[in-house]
Amino acid sequence: MPQQSRSRDRVVRILDAAASLVCEEGVEGLSTRGIAERAEIPVASLYQYFADKDEILLALVERDIEEMDAQVAADIAELTELSVRSVVAATMDAWVKVFLERPAFVTIWLRGRTNQAVKEYVREHNQQVAADLLTLCMNTGLVETGTNALVAEIAIEMGDRCFQLSFESSMGGEPRILAEAKELVTTYLERHATVRGLEGVRV
Repeated sequence: MPQQSRSRDRVVRILDAAASLVCEEGVEGLSTRGIAERAEIPVASLYQYFADKDEILLALVERDIEEMDAQVAADIAELTELSVRSVVAATMDAWVKVFLERPAFVTIWLRGRTNQAVKEYVREHNQQVAADLLTLCMNTGLVETGTNALVAEIAIEMGDRCFQLSFESSMGGEPRILAEAKELVTTYLERHATVRGLEGVRV
């Protein structure tokens, strides 16, 4: 439908405008008026899609996380050997790829976390990612069946905190911190790995 297509295009323009302004001025400098001007639409039109700038920030994060999920799935699917180490590396490297392509997400999440709705959304998403990766590892015999979900959740939160440290002073991430983060999460999870999970299995 033409009307639906125009609406989708306008939402994309709003989100793209917001992302560019976040990178230029930070979350604190963001306003609906500024977003509307950058998107070249009337402010009244913006309010047809979003109630306020917090809703726009949440929509931005949802869009970026959707891309992260797709990147993780694609990179894990390309692995020729599954092990705890390879799954951790593929997952964390996929996230970093998206961080580098989506600097607004770095500013909103890794450097900000001032939006409560965003905090709740990402925390819930982290729990889902942990559950999905744990299921993958259990189904492929990399960890023991019955491994507590808390193990995977802790691993995800450790990685998240390390990403914060890595990107707080550099939009490109600090390579040494990223390398240590990968080793930290891998070493922690390998405590719960099977022999198969340590040695790897061809796929």
